[in-house]
Amino acid sequence: MNHTDLEAWLAAQQPAVADVLRHLAQACVKISRACSRGAIAGEGGQSTHGAVGEVNVQGENQQKLDVYSDECMAEALAQCSAVAGWASEELEHPTVSPNHATTGRYLAVFDPLDGSSNIDANISVGTIFSVLPHMFAGAEPTEAAFMQPGRRQVAAGYALYGPATVLVLSTGSGIEFFTLDPVSSNWLHTRSGVQIRTTTSEFAINTSNQRFWEKPIQRYVSECVAGDTGPRARNFNMRWVASMVAEVHRIMTRGGVFLYPRDTKEPRKPGRLRLMYEASPMAYLMEQAGAKAVTGTMDLLDVVPDTLHQRVPVIIGSSDEVERIVGYYTDPSENVSHQLFRHRSLFVQPHP
Repeated sequence: MNHTDLEAWLAAQQPAVADVLRHLAQACVKISRACSRGAIAGEGGQSTHGAVGEVNVQGENQQKLDVYSDECMAEALAQCSAVAGWASEELEHPTVSPNHATTGRYLAVFDPLDGSSNIDANISVGTIFSVLPHMFAGAEPTEAAFMQPGRRQVAAGYALYGPATVLVLSTGSGIEFFTLDPVSSNWLHTRSGVQIRTTTSEFAINTSNQRFWEKPIQRYVSECVAGDTGPRARNFNMRWVASMVAEVHRIMTRGGVFLYPRDTKEPRKPGRLRLMYEASPMAYLMEQAGAKAVTGTMDLLDVVPDTLHQRVPVIIGSSDEVERIVGYYTDPSENVSHQLFRHRSLFVQPHP
């Protein structure tokens, strides 16, 4: 089968946005190569795997691949004349382009390596990014320039570094898949107009936090686990990779719902995932694929960030399931009352 490539698709996009995506895709090629080498030394005789021994602005232990991936993204964006500045999950403050701060029309935000805690286990990781308009074009971007709701994104995407490296993109007219040819380092266009199934029997959530969940999530998960003997009258499967890119890509390919809800484990935190670097780009892609993306009480794309590293609850995926969960938040029925392990299942059972 003959495939067109990324350049052919970009030729039909708005030129400045296409240039931003081109540079981001080039950075993802370099990151993919580094991921695939594992512990084998790369350029300069140094391996990019292993811990740095420092923590980032999120308080997370940095991996060498985190740092390398961040450098790849920054180097690529610095060369793009359309980008005035960018913000990275790894850095406390945004970066002003050294060459195009007052002439660039767009801003970029990214998580350079999502799921990096999985690196040593050789589990899929990825890069998440989005493109925003520079609302104060002509002036160097400050943090305030990035405080835009996800609805203003003009493009978003992610690269998944797995058995194959896949690039998923949207500029507001549907979802496109590209697969990296490891021989030519070319992105080949492999799927177009991807749509997520509206119904599903698969959900993904970190069940170790079950005791901290809010009532609507307790209700939803207990009903799924009850299977064909419960109120849903059908069986569900549960998945959990602990890599958002991998979770989202599974939903893109076969449907499902991913939940990282607000809980009471750390009451001061409104959620766990970063709005600008993770939630907003993925919400944009979900809606482009016909799915839903919410906090539980509002659409994720309508959340206006207060800070660069703001966290939010995230519930995304097949529209029928997300709408059901939103309904439970609207009317949070208290139908869960038992503790773990009291019944045959690991999970609490719903009242009949």
